[in-house]
Amino acid sequence: MPAAISASRRSPVSAETAAIRARILQQAQADFFTQGYSRFTMDQLATELGMSKKTLYVHFAGKDEIIGAVIEGLGEGVRADAEKILRAPELNFVQKLRGFIGCMMERLARLDPRTLRDLQRFAPALFARLDEVRRQNVPFIFGRLVAEGQAEGLVRTDVPAGFAIEYFLHAIQGLLQGPVLERLQLAPREAVAQGIDLFFRGLLTPAGHKQYEKLLPR
Repeated sequence: MPAAISASRRSPVSAETAAIRARILQQAQADFFTQGYSRFTMDQLATELGMSKKTLYVHFAGKDEIIGAVIEGLGEGVRADAEKILRAPELNFVQKLRGFIGCMMERLARLDPRTLRDLQRFAPALFARLDEVRRQNVPFIFGRLVAEGQAEGLVRTDVPAGFAIEYFLHAIQGLLQGPVLERLQLAPREAVAQGIDLFFRGLLTPAGHKQYEKLLPR
């Protein structure tokens, strides 16, 4: 069983323990984003947190479990952001799309393309888990956006929603590969923004394009 899944099924923990784990993961995410997997060490993390390695191991079995929990947390954060935006009755389709793009850009702003390449090379199981989190989130978020846009007459209905989402999923998974990002000289946030823009510009109806250009001009 993957470490991240195992960690998510722990028994309920106290508020103090949860706070310590959250503090560990916050620092671990910052280190992972900037250093990648191979240079991420438990020694450095413990030093930065001002705690002993023994304390770290009380909360996490090791480096892979911590990185796995960071990946799970990223996925959960994206879903929570999306849920809040999608449930906002005062926002129209394009406003929701703009809001979600903004949240994604903020979360990806610090992620170095080399981090993804490093993870793929040295921890393929964790890289596969990152892909799986993306595979779960894309239909959940963009499937609902496409359906809402179709209901409002802003997204084409001649393209099946299932096909559109599968197409987008494969496009994003292809773009968010370390070698591809380095070859294109794009940061993850730039690749995602351009991918979303290209995807929806191809799906929008004339009315959808009008709203889109007003709120998300080139």
